[in-house]
Amino acid sequence: MAFDVTSILAYSAGLLLTVVFFRLFFRPLKWLLKVLLNGIIGGLILVAINLVGGFAGLTVIITPLSALLAGFLGIPGIALTMILQNIL
Repeated sequence: MAFDVTSILAYSAGLLLTVVFFRLFFRPLKWLLKVLLNGIIGGLILVAINLVGGFAGLTVIITPLSALLAGFLGIPGIALTMILQNIL
């Protein structure tokens, strides 16, 4: 089976299009999974703070926004959530 230049170029273009397709559509999926995981971790941290802080009267309302803040920003996000809850 002999390959001529046209078929080699066609296979190369098809392979390149396949790689571009997977990079375009799976990167946003990876980012979305990272956001989801951070939100879950933030929500678990807020639940732990509510369990421990309940003895001292320190509780935080758990919403999707506060969970994402706690997940992305960590301790400063938790502090921001608590400060905003007391101000508002």
